Formats: sequence, structure tokens, C-alpha cells
Amino acid sequence: MEITRDNLVKIIKLGRMQFLIAGFILYSMGGLLAGLIMDDFSVFRFLFGYAILMPAHLSVSYSNDYFDQDADRFNPTHGFTGGSGILLENPQLRAFSHSFSLFLIGLSLALAFLFSWYYSSLAFFIWALLGNLLGYYYSAPPLKLSYRGLGEISTVLTGLIIPGFGYLALTGYIDLKILLFSLPLMIFQLLFICSVEIPDREADIRGGKNNLIVRYGRETGFRIMGLCAVSGSIILGLLFFSGIYPEIINFGVMLAFCMILMVPSIYGFIKKPVERQEATKLSFLILNSLVLLGLANASYFVYLLFFQ
Repeated sequence: MEITRDNLVKIIKLGRMQFLIAGFILYSMGGLLAGLIMDDFSVFRFLFGYAILMPAHLSVSYSNDYFDQDADRFNPTHGFTGGSGILLENPQLRAFSHSFSLFLIGLSLALAFLFSWYYSSLAFFIWALLGNLLGYYYSAPPLKLSYRGLGEISTVLTGLIIPGFGYLALTGYIDLKILLFSLPLMIFQLLFICSVEIPDREADIRGGKNNLIVRYGRETGFRIMGLCAVSGSIILGLLFFSGIYPEIINFGVMLAFCMILMVPSIYGFIKKPVERQEATKLSFLILNSLVLLGLANASYFVYLLFFQ
């Protein structure tokens, strides 16, 4: 492959950087929570940890586009859905996309080894290894999780794995605090994957994918999203009663923020559009609301940690 400015631009677009924003928010929630619990926040450890997560997360975009070409050819690109479309238009980049995804995984694991050695945290390396494998085999053979009805499970697990990265980076261990805190995040990740799958239903059927929206349709998808928004919010509010978090964290405030997500999700639960164009618009509204909710909660933690 010839390295030209045009190819470099296309390679960057392949990375679908918008996914990194959502991943950084989740990572920050875990890291900031650790800082509040320990009453100590190491900027270096936080950034070092994200330097390990970022290539791992980025590799998923390159491997998914490579392995999802058959399904993506039936679907237009819409931000978080439909693939980047780059490999379909530029087949000369296909081999690079796969090789680069493997390089990013290798870089992530090499940095994770250094982090684990320096901070004496074997748990961090194991966590990084599991996260990289889960991301790669989401679409890669032989597991091809998204084609075997297991894509939603792997996505739900990222609601623990990604904030767990941030928590581990600061603490060096996983405990009950991050496990409980991740429960609503895992539920919200189910909402996330449904909102991503809804616009792609026809293409996923033709491409041989086996996911919730392919099996049960858009109407069921909007029902699931509404239930996820409500149940995840309630669980987040109930964490106040666990008694294991610092009193400075007001889970009532975080529950109030959840209205950002609950309002459009409940509307989707009631409306349940099945026509592609209308369903796509509503799923994107809910998806953007989820990102905004994450930003609100992360900003709240930043305020508590540095300005309270």
C-alpha cells in the first residue's frame, strides 16, 4: 500500500474516532471513582492507563471494518453504525486494516505489561488481555461473537471492562465498589448496542449477523432500550444505600441526570417505530442522550474531585 495523504486520511476515518469519546467517558468514570474513593488522583497513572486502553479500543474499529465487509456493503454509514465504508470503496486498504488492528492490540498489551510490572499489578495485565481479546473476537473468526448471537453480551461486558480499566489504573485491583458501580453501566451498554443495531437491521440480516434486532425486530429493540434506561437509572440511584461509597458522592444527583436518557428512551418505548428512517432518527437521539448522560456524570465526578 502506498502511503499518501489521501490514504492517511482514509486510515484515520477507518478508526471511527467517535467511539473513542464514548470509551474515554466510561474509562474516566472508573478512574474518577477510584480517585474519590482513595481521596488521591494520580494524573500520570490515569493517562498511562488510557494510553493502554485507547489502542485496544481503536483496534476494534479496524478489525470490525475488516471482518464486517460483507454486512456493511448493504448498509450506509451513519456515525456509530454501518461501518466506516472506507474498505468497501478502497479495497487496497483491507490488508492494512487487519494488520493495523493487530499492531494496536500488540501495542496495548506491551504497554499493559510495562504498567503491570511498574505498579506490581498482574490484575491490570489480565484485564487488558481479556479486553483486547473480547474486542477482536467481536467480529473475528473463529468466535465471531456478533454473528453468533453473543454480540450483546460482549458489549454489555464493556460496561465493566472499560470503567474497570480506569479503576485498575488508579488502584491496581478490582473490588466490590467498581463491580456494583458497573452494573448500571452494563445495562446502559445493552441500550447502546440496541441503538447501534436498529438502523442496521436489514443489512445485518443480509450480511448473516445474528443479534437482538435481527431476531426480534426494532419494536422489541425500543422496548429493551426503554427498560434499560429505567432499570439502569434505578440501580444507579440505589447505590446510595450500599453504604460503601464516599458520602461526597450524591447518587441522587446522578439519578437526576438520568432523566437525560430516560425521557427519549421512554418515548421510544411508547412509540416503537419500525420504519427504518424514523427508527434511525430516534435511536440516534437516544444514543446521543446516553453520551450526554455520561458526560454529565463524568463532569460531576470531576467537580467533586477537584473543586469540592
